[in-house]
Amino acid sequence: MADAKSQTIAPSWRKWLPTRERLLANRWLAWLAPWLGHPALWHWSRHGVALGVALGVFFGLLIPIAQIPVTAAAAVVLRANLPAAAASTLISNPVTFAPLYYAAFELGSWVTGEATPPLTPFDASADEAATLSVWERIRALGKPLMVGLALLAVASGALTYGVIYLVWGVRTRWRRRRRRRVNSMVR
Repeated sequence: MADAKSQTIAPSWRKWLPTRERLLANRWLAWLAPWLGHPALWHWSRHGVALGVALGVFFGLLIPIAQIPVTAAAAVVLRANLPAAAASTLISNPVTFAPLYYAAFELGSWVTGEATPPLTPFDASADEAATLSVWERIRALGKPLMVGLALLAVASGALTYGVIYLVWGVRTRWRRRRRRRVNSMVR
């Protein structure tokens, strides 16, 4: 009974994902048809999903904007699962952005040995600091943030790939073993 329920979970998730045909029929994406039409991009395989999620996590952590197009381009080049790659970029979202960037900055500060900058970037007065844009504030964090983001993205991407590949393999072996037991009992 539990097996029947677990088999219905995947189709319920798949109804929310765009199909290859729906994307290729989209007038805005029609020019991408030669690249998006490859079957490996839509196949739910152990390697394809693990690589797709790893790419999404990597680019989701590494770059703050245009994550999905960059991840999709990498998935097309590396023949990873495209829906998994695009969805996994959502690891960095408005809720997780601040904690991820704070952790990356602390990691980068620890690795580079650079001290935490003052609260006001560029040693500016309070009036000048108020007029600085968000990007100027992020740039003021500089090397520690960039080093931390790169390390966090590489480590998280590699760890994600390994965990998904391992769990998928263990689950597949467990299901095969269980199927063999059931088939041997029937005979």
